[in-house]
Amino acid sequence: MFQGLFKKPLEEEPSTLLDDPWRELRWGNVQEDRQYVQEYKPAQDNIKYLRVLLYGPVGHGKSSFINSVSNVIRGRISIPALASATLSNKSFTKMFETHKFNKGRGNEKTIYPVVFNDIMGVEEGESRGVHEDDIKLALKGHVKEGHKFNPISPLTQRDPGYNPTPSDDDKVHVLVCVISANASQIKPSVLQKMKNVRETASDLKIPQMAMMTHIDEACGETEKDLKNVYKSKHLKKKMADFSAAVGIPMNCVFPVKNYSHEINLKDDTDTVILSALRKMIDFGDDFIEKM
Repeated sequence: MFQGLFKKPLEEEPSTLLDDPWRELRWGNVQEDRQYVQEYKPAQDNIKYLRVLLYGPVGHGKSSFINSVSNVIRGRISIPALASATLSNKSFTKMFETHKFNKGRGNEKTIYPVVFNDIMGVEEGESRGVHEDDIKLALKGHVKEGHKFNPISPLTQRDPGYNPTPSDDDKVHVLVCVISANASQIKPSVLQKMKNVRETASDLKIPQMAMMTHIDEACGETEKDLKNVYKSKHLKKKMADFSAAVGIPMNCVFPVKNYSHEINLKDDTDTVILSALRKMIDFGDDFIEKM
C-alpha cells in the first residue's frame, strides 16, 4: 500500500548556462558604443574608409550582418544589402559590392568612414561559389566595384573587372569570416578554401575576425535572453570548435544576432553587434596606421 509513496527524487538536468559569463560585455551602453563608431576617423588622412571584407559559407548571414550593422549605426531598420529570406545552398550575392552607410540628409549627407564588401559565398567543389583566388585579389584591392563573380573562371589581369592600380582605400583593412552557429559541420573542402584565404591575409598582415551568427536559433537560453550569450555552454563550445577548425583565436570570434524579422531596434541586439564592430574598427585602424 505504500508503493510509490517514497519515489526516488528526479535527477536535475545539468544546467546549460555557466554561473558567470566567460566574457564581459557592457549592457546598456548602446548610445556610447554607437557614438564611438559614428565618430571614428581612419588613422591615415589619405584613407577615407576602413574597408571590411566579409567571406564565408553560403547562407550563413553575410548580407544580413551588413544590414544589421547599418541598422545599428543609423539607428533605424534599413536594408542596404539584399539578403535571401529562404534557405539555399547557392549564393544570393553574385557581385562585388561596397556597402556604405549614409549619415544626414540632402546637402549635409555624408558617409560613415567604415564600409563593407560582400562577396559570393564559399561553396564545396571547384566550380561552385566564389573562387578563393578572387577573395585573395579582393584583399589586395584588385577587384573593381560591380565585378560579377564566375566560380569557374577567377578574375585575371585581362578582365575589365580587374583593378591594376589599387589605392590604399581599395585594399581590405579587416577580413571577417561569417559563420552560423546553427549550421551543420562545415565541409572539409570549404574549410580548406577558407584556410587558404586566411594564409594570404596573414601574409598581408591583414587582421582577421569571425562573426558567429544565428546564436538565438542555436541556443534556447540565448533566444529567451540575449544576455545569456556568454553564459551559454553550447555557444562557447561552438566558438571553440570553430576557432580550432579555422585557426582564428577565440578573442577574435564574436557571437552576434542579426536583425531578421524585427521592425524596431533592440538594445541587447545592438549591444552584441556594436561589441564586434568596435573591435573591427580597432583592429582595422591599427592596420591602417602601419600602412
